[in-house]
Amino acid sequence: MKLKQEFVRAISLCLFLGLAGSCSQPEFRDVDGNGITLQYLHSKPLIVNYWATWCGPCIKEIPELNELSKQHAAELNLIGVNYDQPEADEQKRQVEKMKIEFPVLSSEPSVLLGVSIPEVLPTTYVFAPGGKLVATLVGPQTKETLLKAIEPAE
Repeated sequence: MKLKQEFVRAISLCLFLGLAGSCSQPEFRDVDGNGITLQYLHSKPLIVNYWATWCGPCIKEIPELNELSKQHAAELNLIGVNYDQPEADEQKRQVEKMKIEFPVLSSEPSVLLGVSIPEVLPTTYVFAPGGKLVATLVGPQTKETLLKAIEPAE
């Protein structure tokens, strides 16, 4: 009987540790503190847009990105990255100033995404579901150019 109880305890511990290990900790946080996992980002086509407040073309494309994010939230993930990476409070102010309505990461994601930090802004990376990079777009984008870039990813 004692052996049976120890066996049940051991199995229970294994199950608990297995379940605990399968819970993903977020690799990223947005400027509002929400956790975002890489697994979630790569669950559908992913668009990663690098921008800065001093970049005229970035300012021009934000309304297009906002609209794309709203209209196609079910089909794709879109996140922004502030190229300058200011402190948290300043990040939030800059997101508000730019009127960005999609998630903006609070830290630089290039290493985890397997891309280089861009040298020209705006730069937009497009990934297929699963995380394969399918396009690097330099310059301001429109909804149409972004939707076309993810077509091969679907």
